[in-house]
Amino acid sequence: MREMTCVVIGGGYAGIHAVKAIQKSLREKSGKGTVRIVLIDKNPYHLRKVLLFKPAAGDHDIKIPLIQLFPEEVEIIQVAVTAVETGVKRLLYQDADGNEHAMNYDILVLAAGSVVRQPDSEQGGIALTGLEAAMKIRAAWRMNLTKAAGETNDEERRRLMTVAVAGAGISGIETSAELAYSVQADAKALGLDPDDVTVRLFNAHDRLFGQGPAKVGHKLEQLLAASGVTVLHRSKVMKEKDGKLTLSDGKTAPAGLCVWTLGLAPSPMLSRIGLPLTPDGYVAVDASYRVQGFPGVYSIGDCAQIVDPASGQADGKTCKEATAQAARLGKIVLADMEGRPAPSHKSFMDFFCFGLGPEQGIVWTRQWGLDLIFTGRLGWQIRKYTWDIASLLK
Repeated sequence: MREMTCVVIGGGYAGIHAVKAIQKSLREKSGKGTVRIVLIDKNPYHLRKVLLFKPAAGDHDIKIPLIQLFPEEVEIIQVAVTAVETGVKRLLYQDADGNEHAMNYDILVLAAGSVVRQPDSEQGGIALTGLEAAMKIRAAWRMNLTKAAGETNDEERRRLMTVAVAGAGISGIETSAELAYSVQADAKALGLDPDDVTVRLFNAHDRLFGQGPAKVGHKLEQLLAASGVTVLHRSKVMKEKDGKLTLSDGKTAPAGLCVWTLGLAPSPMLSRIGLPLTPDGYVAVDASYRVQGFPGVYSIGDCAQIVDPASGQADGKTCKEATAQAARLGKIVLADMEGRPAPSHKSFMDFFCFGLGPEQGIVWTRQWGLDLIFTGRLGWQIRKYTWDIASLLK
């Protein structure tokens, strides 16, 4: 039997789970040695992107070498994909030295993920976009605390001990809680009063967690307040300059550091490789994750616009949706190979969880028409379990 080549582009949550699911499905059918699985990413590691707030708050390593996740039977190539020639089932890529290469495929899965939205350069602050930005944030608030320890002017000391987090989605909520804990701990170590640390979370909407019931949003706000985070609703940071925030209502507020957590945008590479995109810039797929008009090409995760055919509801862009899509994709690919009906997408269950600092969290799910809420250490344990599942650590 001719060796089949399956290429997965992207080593994020969707990509690593796609490799695992397709590996299981195809090798159960064809046997070991008949399927070549190639994972392509520009980095040699899987970045646990949902944990970017960790290195912003302390010394945490959130990289997992891809070879550790796939020690055998998966070929890992560290390159940048430049084009997909679907007519001949070939993709083009560029290595670290700028040399162009080509690879033929039988099955191609695009799981290129997303990027964090950035403010315009004149808006100031630091956007939590990646590891480098996280380390800049950590260095900035630690430098501010060091300055505050020697500052004699009360007003300036308070400003240096103030952190603003602009954007109150899941990332903003988790970032503000983690920063509050770490900044307070370091302030105490420097002889400063940890109660003088101010962390403000700016939310452009009426309440937190608009995807779920209001009572969960209110509970989140209570737990954040207990950890030292003040939430300001219907308030949007427009820019930060010289230690001063300009807000959407025209008012100003002092801050030693402004951290932007503005949500996700489609990966820029999508516009360059020649696949059909939605007006918002996501890969257009059918209910079985196929890119229409391009045989053997599929897309899942943050880079795809995936809609439940029964409800018309678009899937979210979190790792829980990506892992569920990947598991279904393995079955879809096998069904398409065998010429039988493939599974269709179904929305993931109502389930959200938030980390709220060390060993603290909140989980909400809706089952049997009931809202179930878990907080405290149990909430954190569930949250940690979901993080570990998403990165194939469980």
